[in-house]
Amino acid sequence: MIKHIILWNFQEGKGSEENKLKIKNGLEELKNKIPGIVEIEVITNPIAGSNAEIMLNSTFESVDALNNYQINEEHVKVATFVKSVTCNRMCMDYEL
Repeated sequence: MIKHIILWNFQEGKGSEENKLKIKNGLEELKNKIPGIVEIEVITNPIAGSNAEIMLNSTFESVDALNNYQINEEHVKVATFVKSVTCNRMCMDYEL
């Protein structure tokens, strides 16, 4: 299994509750649309002192499943929106 964690901050003025909800729902709904996702969770309410404003915490069956997710058109649609409102993306993938 592969853990795929992404951290972002919002671009200035783009961190509205509406945008947070759109990202959360869009990414979490991918579990039912893309094979190979074991779990996917988006955190939009970090505690004070955090360095990131939004986190994707996901698990995939394999590296191939992660690679297929990244190019899947459903993911690309959501990712296009995410990129339009976020910055400072950090990613860490590792094997469980």
